[in-house]
Amino acid sequence: MHFTLADLVTDITQNAVEADAELVELEVSENDKEFRFLVKDNGKGMTEEELKRAIDPFVTDGIKHPNRKVGLGLPFLIQTAGQSGGGWDIKSEKGKGTTVAAWFDSGNVDIPPVGDIPGMFRSILMFNGKAEIIIRRKKTEDEYEIIKSELVDAIGNLEDASSLVMLGDYLRGLEE
Repeated sequence: MHFTLADLVTDITQNAVEADAELVELEVSENDKEFRFLVKDNGKGMTEEELKRAIDPFVTDGIKHPNRKVGLGLPFLIQTAGQSGGGWDIKSEKGKGTTVAAWFDSGNVDIPPVGDIPGMFRSILMFNGKAEIIIRRKKTEDEYEIIKSELVDAIGNLEDASSLVMLGDYLRGLEE
């Protein structure tokens, strides 16, 4: 279940990493009127028919989660964006990758809370896989970029406790 917008972003980004992408780009922007994100990957991509199935809440490929009968990540995103006065767009090409964008009206009473953005970024940076992850963040007037390989070079692996504490402190500092 998705309780925050950060949960939605994390889920969509995890899909990109799991699509065997070598590059995953995440853009998250926020101001007093709107929360917006875009996830772009160069992974497996989907045909038009596969994309139709991916946005149907009652269909799953049975591969990613063999015991599930439904796939709800994209349908939850679509429902949440629509209910909160926003929108969504998905473009995909088989063998080339997928781009998922969504936006939410910050003034809408039905928008979920944004959630823990630094915690979300840390979780995303910890995803297993070969993908280089680039995160771009814009909050009102402030902007920054995080590149996973550069972080690993600077603080070491993203698996031991001291590196994760350092990463968390760094990400929270960027948001202040």
